Amino acid sequence: MTWTDKLISARKSVLNGLLRVRADDVLNPEPVDRTPVDPVQAAAEVRRAVNAFKAAAMDPDGRHVGYVQLRESKAFAEYRRVCTPPLRDLDLATLATREQRLAFWINLYNALVVDAVIAFGVQRSVTEGFAGVVRFFRRAAYNVGGYRFSCDDIEHGVLRANRGHPFIPGPQFGPSDPRRAFVVEPLDPRIHFALNCASRSCPPIGVYDAARIDAQLEVATRSFLDAEVHVDPERGEVCLSSILKWFGGDFGDVRAFVRRHLGDDPRSEWLRDRVARISYTPYNWALNT
Repeated sequence: MTWTDKLISARKSVLNGLLRVRADDVLNPEPVDRTPVDPVQAAAEVRRAVNAFKAAAMDPDGRHVGYVQLRESKAFAEYRRVCTPPLRDLDLATLATREQRLAFWINLYNALVVDAVIAFGVQRSVTEGFAGVVRFFRRAAYNVGGYRFSCDDIEHGVLRANRGHPFIPGPQFGPSDPRRAFVVEPLDPRIHFALNCASRSCPPIGVYDAARIDAQLEVATRSFLDAEVHVDPERGEVCLSSILKWFGGDFGDVRAFVRRHLGDDPRSEWLRDRVARISYTPYNWALNT
């Protein structure tokens, strides 16, 4: 074990102790049948489950979720019974392509957040309760392929190419952590507009397919920026989502990224040659219900 592994392990122990998060605590139960799971089928089941969630208790755009309605629905009961237990026996190494891994982990993250909101009895916001948002995303977790993956592990470890939490120093996974084998590289910053954290300022919940993932991420990015980029001509200011501030390093030149994905839009001109001042909209953590 390297010194980096030891530091990350110590960090994890301290944070879990402070936040009262148990290292073996997951939301998916043990499967009744331990038959090996086909990863493509498992990914399809998760994708179908998110579609069923949308049909049962979401608005057409995926921005609002009826959590009380969903909790009582057949779709949610089937997801808990059929989809989540087999994840424990999934051979993640057989998700062969980058596109398969991207679609699988995005869909699973969004489903896990919904599951956790219901399981933890969240009423107003994922920030409520002891240690708020920091605890929620470390506590919400599934056993996938024999390893514990929290929301933080999926987002900052797997999907962000192990860059780590923006407010916690160091990578998410240490050099000897076996979960590093499942990191999706290189980082595609558009994933930030596909992940939904159960809050009003989040991107909407979509359903992602490996065969169309590139086009879907492009649509998600364009749609989010179209809704969230605001110009104040009197102040000479362009206001962006706080996501672009928190994860600025993922986007590189934020102005260039926004301009590129806004396309032929008058707001793009405000970002040309750094004429306008950039500000960031306060994030609304109220539950997206």
